Amino acid sequence: MIEHRPYQSLGGANHGWLDAKHHFSFSSYRDDARMGWGALRVWNDDTIQANSGFPPHSHADMEIITYVREGAITHQDNLGNRGRTEAGDVQVMSAGTGIQHAEYNLEPETTRIFQIWIIPDQRGGAPTWGSKPFPKSDRSGRFVVLASGIEGDHDTLPIRADARVLGLTLAAGESAEYVFGEGRYGYLVPSTGTVEVDGLRLQARDGAAIRDQASIRVTAIEDAELVLVDTAG
Repeated sequence: MIEHRPYQSLGGANHGWLDAKHHFSFSSYRDDARMGWGALRVWNDDTIQANSGFPPHSHADMEIITYVREGAITHQDNLGNRGRTEAGDVQVMSAGTGIQHAEYNLEPETTRIFQIWIIPDQRGGAPTWGSKPFPKSDRSGRFVVLASGIEGDHDTLPIRADARVLGLTLAAGESAEYVFGEGRYGYLVPSTGTVEVDGLRLQARDGAAIRDQASIRVTAIEDAELVLVDTAG
């Protein structure tokens, strides 16, 4: 089963400095049919204006993955971590027992991110943060694991969940396949470009909620960049 969730159907709110679209219930947007997908709880499509951002606030017991689509995001937290993550790269924060952080767009232009929250396998643990560059050329024509808590996944950002976050770039006409384990949930969003997933056409920033599929085949109608989350139920 693949359920199409067009960008126009997403919830959200425009705060001026932040234009946020929500694939799942979040903040003041609530849809009882969109409370999560497997262990995936949040997928926000955020547009952040220059020299603005999220002031210090707290989280606990959540794996928070930020995929930067355009521009850059600067992180700082109460553990002393500070870093700048550029377009195409990824940062991960394991909130654990609790962490206070801020995320700012200190760039002169707009920043666009996907912010993905995954429920951890266990509560607690020391909070951590990290970032890693992932050259788009390395994921040309194939899915590459960006963040993972699955044994055997190497050279990724670690998360504390039975889940992985993957990236893929395709030139127009190219295809790539991804194989799911039994009982897995997938959620796929093109950051840019138009694609077909097993014949279902997705425009940029549409969502595809995938369940009970042994595999999917993604074909680019035009040059495309995609992010996929694969989680346990």
